[in-house]
Formats: sequence, structure tokens, C-alpha cells
Amino acid sequence: MPERLAFGDVPRKHHLAARGASGELRYEECLTRKGFDGPYTILYHERRPQALRAVGPALVEPLEALPRGAYEGAARRHFRTSGLTRGRSTATPLLFNADLVLGCLQPSASDEAYRINAGADELLFVLEGTGLVRSALGDLSFTAGDYVLLPKGVLYRLVFDAPGLRHLLSLEFAGGVGIPGRFRNGAGQLRMDAPYCHRDFRHPVFRGPQDEGLREVWIKRGSERQRFVYDHNPLDVVGWDGCVYPWAFPILSFQPRVSSVHLPPTWHGTFEGAGALVCSFVPRPLDFHPEAVPCPYAHTSADVDEVLFYVDGDFSSRLGVERGSITLHPGGLPHGPHPGRYEASIGAKRTEEVAVMLDCTAPLNVTKLAASVEDASYEASFSDTSSAIAAT
Repeated sequence: MPERLAFGDVPRKHHLAARGASGELRYEECLTRKGFDGPYTILYHERRPQALRAVGPALVEPLEALPRGAYEGAARRHFRTSGLTRGRSTATPLLFNADLVLGCLQPSASDEAYRINAGADELLFVLEGTGLVRSALGDLSFTAGDYVLLPKGVLYRLVFDAPGLRHLLSLEFAGGVGIPGRFRNGAGQLRMDAPYCHRDFRHPVFRGPQDEGLREVWIKRGSERQRFVYDHNPLDVVGWDGCVYPWAFPILSFQPRVSSVHLPPTWHGTFEGAGALVCSFVPRPLDFHPEAVPCPYAHTSADVDEVLFYVDGDFSSRLGVERGSITLHPGGLPHGPHPGRYEASIGAKRTEEVAVMLDCTAPLNVTKLAASVEDASYEASFSDTSSAIAAT
């Protein structure tokens, strides 16, 4: 997490009795990581935070992978997420492995109940829409182009502004996600040569107890969701301190590296999760060697599956993709620019592309829902020049 924060009314030392102005006892809640060995946040509630009860049977929503035999001939794949059915209150899963689930969230309204993801950190990227994350820790605003981290175990809901398009990339990391350790110094501070600084990250604005009249909480762990109900307001926190909280980071605040020749994607690494590296491609000057080929070279990543989520601009290596497109290039298979893109890049001085990329160490499965918005011509477009040109 970026840094320790403290807000509101907290006692002078943790685990001491905290009392209100009239002497009423506050209830301490410790939100911890890695048991008790990792980062933590301590919240102080007006009522007991554990006083919630399960209601009804759990909903089991298993991930359904497309049978391998159904797509053996389409190794490199392209999904047009703009074609997904809108209005689901939960993310539509598209790709997954043991480490993560990648999907798209396109809700028609704000959440009508609170959520807790008890099984994974959620990293959202906002393609369309504005609003805020409301939690007991405060309100965190977001807009198009923001990454938003929702830590495992935090109670929250998404509140959107006026009606309009809402399209978010959703990444769930069972083993957690955060800032790579190589970007921190020995004191935990972001290094001066990191691709961002502490000032780039936005944290929740604490407002104290907020009673919205909502009592429902949906708790998710893996493929199971269970409805719980409070008898009191769950946003009853009077103060908190710690390092576990939602935060937002604008992708355009990422500081890209520039070289005389083309740099590999790891130089665009932004966040690191168990089993995956999240990279940010942003507008930047291109390679400045007089003989440089700025377009990415063809490569065989034998150990990772590569996923790209296209956000904006003309992506130098691809034809036929659109805003919201997702491409999957499996490990071990040569992949690279579409016909003509490598040659056409020579002499280019700048790119305006914006995209989110994942390098995943475990092979990704494709869901049946993803197959419903697949561009079946994508695989052939790498070897068939005419079909690639037709895709523009």
C-alpha cells in the first residue's frame, strides 16, 4: 500500500479502550494481511462490526471455461467487450487461472448493497464512468483513466454519477496486488526513480459515520457469494489508521521510460500481483536511435500469457482493435505486430497509445461468456495480409 494514514478519533495507542464523548465504548476492528505479519488497518466502530447474520443460501457462480478443443485453432484471440450485455451488478468473467480472474464490469446503476471480497484484492481500471467508492474508510472518487484498488476484506459499494456509460476492467488477485518492492527504498518510501510518486495516489476522504439506510452486505470468496444483513449502519467508523485502504491512481500519471531502442514490456510494469505483472502503456516519445524500429518486435514469451486491454489512441502494433478490446496471446506461441505495422513504425517519434497489459505466469482459461464476443478473424490476421488490412 502507498503509505500509512490516520483519520478521525483514534486512541493514543492500539488495543486500548476507545470511548466516545459520553464514555460509550468503541469497537476495534483489525483488518490484517498475511495473518498478522503484513500491512494492517485498525478501525473504530460505534457498534460491533461482527454483528452481521447470513441470510438465505449462498450463490455459487463457478467459472465456466470453454473446452480446450473448442478453440485449438484460435491460439491468439481478440474479444470486443463493447458487445457484452450491460447491466450486470457483478463483473462478467472473461479469462482466469488459479491466480486471477479478469472480467468487465458494466453496471446500469450504483450498488444497492455493500460488498466485501473476502477472497481477492480487486484492481479496477475505469474505461468509462465517474463516481466514488464509498466505504467505512471514506469516499474515494474515480474517473475514466483511473486504476482503483479495493483491498481484500474492505466493505464498500460503487456509487456512480449521473447516468451514462460505465465500463471497467476488473482484475481479482487471490494472492494480492500492489506496488512492486523494487520501487521502494529501505524505509518503504517510493524511490525517486520509481515510475510514480506518493502524490499521484488518491486516498479516501474520511467523513465519519454515514448512514445510507443500507444494511445488506454481499460477501464473496472464490465462486461463492453469501448475503449478510446488519441491524445497524455498517458505515459507523469514527476513526481509523493503517496501510490497508482503497486508493486510486491515474494511468496518465505513470512516468514512462524512453530508450534509444525498444524496451521490453517489463519497463512499463506498474503493479505486481501473485502470478501477474500489470503494465501501463501511455503517451510517450518513441525510441531515439536513428535506426530504431519503435514497433514491438515479434517475440515468443515461453513462460507467460500476455493480455492487452486497449484504452485509447492508435496502438502501433495492432490492426482491427477498438476501445475496450482485449487480446490474449498465449505463452510459447510467437506473436508480434500485424502485417505492415513493424515496417510502418520506422521513423515515428511519438505514440499516443493508452493500454493496460498483463503478463500472467499461469495459462489463462477462456470463459464461455468471452467466446460470445470473440473476433474469429483475429488469428488469421497475422498471416493473411489482406484480412489484416481489411480489419482497419
